[in-house]
Amino acid sequence: MTTRQRRGPYRKGLERREQILETALSVFAEYGDRGTSLQEIADRVGVTQPALLHYFGSREELLLAILQRRDELGIAIARRSDDPIAAATESVRRKLDEPGIIKLFVALSAAATDPGHHAHGYFVDRYRTIGTSVTRSLEDGKQGGWVREDVPVEHMARLLLAVIDGLQLQWLMDSSIDMTAMVDTFVAMCSRRTDPGGDQA
Repeated sequence: MTTRQRRGPYRKGLERREQILETALSVFAEYGDRGTSLQEIADRVGVTQPALLHYFGSREELLLAILQRRDELGIAIARRSDDPIAAATESVRRKLDEPGIIKLFVALSAAATDPGHHAHGYFVDRYRTIGTSVTRSLEDGKQGGWVREDVPVEHMARLLLAVIDGLQLQWLMDSSIDMTAMVDTFVAMCSRRTDPGGDQA
């Protein structure tokens, strides 16, 4: 068998896995963890449930893959923006279109506080990686003159993540909460203040 012949099935396998992940992301975004079955995802893709598990191993592995994909999309948004803090607000707007993913994130993140939970390592790495990235962006903003200088950027980065995650939980309990406006308020608190005349404080 030639290398090209071997690559054919491998490429098709990657494409099928991607199709399953995109379908699962769509279904979970709409219905959430408790309202979604593997059989429904398999039916939409056109494969059997055992075939679906061939690509992800278990339901738990698929759930983590969904959250990882959402993080990848958020990172892509941030990279396209010259203002990473504004990108955080845009990320929140996107989350509001995916209530099922918010439910999945909140449920898994709470359960993952147990060191023995299968998602514990993922969330530890997630907060470390995203926290470091936001800290660097805020440091760049401080050097650029638009982020306040009297508060450590590491604190602002951690607080931004805490604000977004906490608001997701509150929004699930009360959907009248305007998450985007709340994040905008926090962003304003991180920014250098401007007096009515336009001079920075």
